[in-house]
Amino acid sequence: MTAFQEYFDDSHQLVRDSVRRFVEREVLPHIADWEEAEAFPRELYLKAGAAGILGIGYPEQYGGSHEGDLFAKVAASEELMRSGSGGLVAGLGSLDIGLPPVLKWARPEVRERVVPQVLAGEKIMALAVTEPSGGSDVANLKTRAVRDGDFYRVTGSKTFITSGVRADYYTVAVRTGGEGFGGVSLLLIEKGTPGFTVGRSLKKMGWWASDTAELFFDDCKVPVGNLIGMENMGFACIMANFQSERLSLALMANMTSQMALEESLNWAKQREAFGKPIGKFQVLKHRLAEMATQLEVSRDFTYRQAAKMAAGKSVIKEISMAKNFATDVSDRITNDAVQMLGGMGYMRESLVERLYRDNRILSIGGGSREIMNEIISKQMGL
Repeated sequence: MTAFQEYFDDSHQLVRDSVRRFVEREVLPHIADWEEAEAFPRELYLKAGAAGILGIGYPEQYGGSHEGDLFAKVAASEELMRSGSGGLVAGLGSLDIGLPPVLKWARPEVRERVVPQVLAGEKIMALAVTEPSGGSDVANLKTRAVRDGDFYRVTGSKTFITSGVRADYYTVAVRTGGEGFGGVSLLLIEKGTPGFTVGRSLKKMGWWASDTAELFFDDCKVPVGNLIGMENMGFACIMANFQSERLSLALMANMTSQMALEESLNWAKQREAFGKPIGKFQVLKHRLAEMATQLEVSRDFTYRQAAKMAAGKSVIKEISMAKNFATDVSDRITNDAVQMLGGMGYMRESLVERLYRDNRILSIGGGSREIMNEIISKQMGL
C-alpha cells in the first residue's frame, strides 16, 4: 500500500482534481508574469473562494467544506504547490494562519462577520506575530496593548507579515500583561483603524509573488470586543496555531522536493552528453535515487504526523521533526536539481531556479530549524 492509498480516499482525489484544474486554468498561464511583477491579482482570492478552495477544512455554516478532514486540506495544499510558486501559495493561503484563532476563540459576532468574508475571498486575512526585535522569541514580543475603557490602545510594530500589504483583517499578537508568555494576547485589527499603518512591501530572496509587509501601530484604538480568546492567554493560541503552520511548511517542502525531482528526472532523460542521456551516468543515476529515497521517507513521515493530528493526538515533537527533516531534504534536492540542470538551472526561466529560491524560507518560517530542535529536545526531557 502506497502512502497515497493509506491516507487519501476518493473524496480527497476529487479535491485534488478540482484544485489541479483551478491551478491549470487560473494560475499556470500567468505565474511567470506574476513572479516578475512580485504580485498576483487580488481577484484570484475571489476565484479561489468561488471554487471552494479557500473554504476547505472550514465549517459549512461559514461557507467552508470538508470540516475536520485534514487530508482534504493536504490534497488541496499539494496541488496549489503545483503552481511552482511558494509565494503565491503563501499569499493565497495566509488565511490558514490568520483565520483559525478567529474561528476558534473570537466572539460569535466577530466570527460570523469575518469568517464568511475571508472564505469567499472577499477579504484577506493575515497573521501578525513577528517583530523587528525578534522573530522566534514570541514570549517576549514588545507590541503593547493597554486597556482603556471599551478599547485597547496598541503601540508597536510587526515585520515579515505575509499578505501584510493588502490584508483587510490581521490577527495580531500583543502584550496586555507582564513579561513572558503569560502576558500575551491576540487582537483582531482591521485595516483602516486609526493609528494603524502599513509600511512598504518588502523585497525578498524568494516568494516573490507574495506581498510581505511591515505594520505600525501608533496609539491604535481597537475595540475590546476584538479580543481573540481570553486576555493574557494568547501565547497558548499562537502555539496551537503553529502546529498546523509547521505541517503546512513540511508539505510545501515535500512538494518543492517533488517538483525539483521531476524536473531533474526529465532533464536526465533528455539532456545528452558524450553521446548518451546524462541519466545513464552512474553518478547522476545514484544521485536521483538518493533524492527519491529521501523524499519518500520525508513525505511518509509527514503524512503520519498529519494522521495523528487528524486523530486529535499531540505531535509537538514529531511535527517539529517533520518540518526539519522535510526542509533538510528540500535543501538538498533543490540544490542537486540546480546542479544537475547546470547553466539552465541557474536561469530564471527554469522552474528549479524558482524552487531553489523559494525553498530557503521554509526552514526559517513558522519557527526556525534551531527553534524546532529546542522544542524536540524539551519534549525529550532535556
